[in-house]
Amino acid sequence: MEKADIKDKLKVEAAMGTYCANEDGKLSAREKKICYYIDPIKRDVAQPFSLGMTPLKVCKRITKANPEICTVKFPVKTDKMEKKDLSKLRVKQLKAILSERGVECKGCLEKEEFIKKVQDTEHLAGDEF
Repeated sequence: MEKADIKDKLKVEAAMGTYCANEDGKLSAREKKICYYIDPIKRDVAQPFSLGMTPLKVCKRITKANPEICTVKFPVKTDKMEKKDLSKLRVKQLKAILSERGVECKGCLEKEEFIKKVQDTEHLAGDEF
């Protein structure tokens, strides 16, 4: 979208509709889920964006209409991450990455051990729920 079009509520609504139509088939399962939740309340979502609200404030505002929208979490992208990038993540995030992959890190106490396990299980990374 053009920066000037962001102020127009109808254009924002149309852009959301086009994106969620998924004509090219590039939407992930999580993006489809968000589109499913947003579709009935497009106007309620487009209005605050057209006024320049931040996504966090929009999320808090539309939670009243549908609380599931803001609970959809996207996994941390770990493909092509180097060890120095993984070391910036918290242990909680590293544990979440491992649990999404269905891997337990038994005996892991130090952050370095979690980082090594994330790197060792890189082949298990996927885009499923």
